[in-house]
Amino acid sequence: MDRLHIAFFGPVNSGKSSLINALAGQEVSLVSPIPGTTTDPVRKAIELPGLGPCVLIDTAGLDDGSLLGSERERRTRDIVDETDIAVVLVTPVSQKHGHRCQKPGFFASGVPNFGTPDAPPVIYVSSKCDLGEDAPEWALPVSTVTGEGIGALLERMAEVAPKEEQKWLTGKLVKPGDCVLLVMPQDSEAPKGRLILPQVQVLRELLDRGCNALCCTPESLQSALGKVTPDLVITDSQVFALVNAAIPAEMPLTSFSVLLAAAKGDIATFVEGASAIDRLTPNSRVLIAEACTHVPDSEDIGRVKIPALLRASVDPGSTGSLTIDIAAGNDFPEDLAPYDLIIHCGACVATKTLVRSRIRKALLAGVPITNYGIALAKLQGILDRIQIPR
Repeated sequence: MDRLHIAFFGPVNSGKSSLINALAGQEVSLVSPIPGTTTDPVRKAIELPGLGPCVLIDTAGLDDGSLLGSERERRTRDIVDETDIAVVLVTPVSQKHGHRCQKPGFFASGVPNFGTPDAPPVIYVSSKCDLGEDAPEWALPVSTVTGEGIGALLERMAEVAPKEEQKWLTGKLVKPGDCVLLVMPQDSEAPKGRLILPQVQVLRELLDRGCNALCCTPESLQSALGKVTPDLVITDSQVFALVNAAIPAEMPLTSFSVLLAAAKGDIATFVEGASAIDRLTPNSRVLIAEACTHVPDSEDIGRVKIPALLRASVDPGSTGSLTIDIAAGNDFPEDLAPYDLIIHCGACVATKTLVRSRIRKALLAGVPITNYGIALAKLQGILDRIQIPR
């Protein structure tokens, strides 16, 4: 379901951009002898032999001595959280370099977490081997000029890539022949001319599993229920209350966000985290974390609807004001201690690696974490009714 995220780390001018261009067979990143050419992370979606759909991520060099060097380094380090495979380019140490690789005599990235149990697999690459530099035995010699080592690098990445059995989003909630009703609001939040990714993924999965899928909007829900008796209803979480009121109590109900929470995150942690909503006070502080960036509008789930429900759930007679912070994209706070609850988005465009990294950070900080779907079900009093895929 997720594209494999392969990130390239190393010193400035170590050949990261050239290597990505060689793998992609096109100019993805600007290549220049000027140090610090790559400033922000550059991503390229691509299909690679033996690996399938991937995202190659070019990062800024960690020994950038420019005025913006520390900020570029911070953004590079943030990439670790979404990295499935780390390719670390190493070069012989010179006096101007202050970081050393774990191996003596060579410079490499100082990215944190490499070598820890939850770190991504690391492939060390000795770049520019066409210049006559002897590659250490623990690093793969590669040249983007001659093409040496490119095939070996692809093979090595395929070897270390995480191996997981296919996991259905719908789990055991459906079986072949079931009728599944999908309730999909097409409001101002919906992208023009297309469906959002979770809706597409679930619909395709139902077809693959031999189910009969019927799609409707909240406005046409009653009409759809008059035509079929669904074995399962999957809705957008924002209309949980409306759909719950419209269908029989015994009819199984879940949401796209709940399905994603089970597939990408830790559903048990999210359900447990939702209980913190009962403990919120007007003096509490909540973080709403969005994995993507978008321009919010008046119907935004994370910035409008969930905050309104949270504030309505807090005793209005108390003094104080519930504080709600928004973090979008990679802007996930390093210090989570000030928060009483984190509510993460459905993560439709985020990888499992990123979501689980954020869950781990929240647990280490002792902060409860849940996601949009689970939180909305809790806030609307129907969490016990929601079907959780297993």
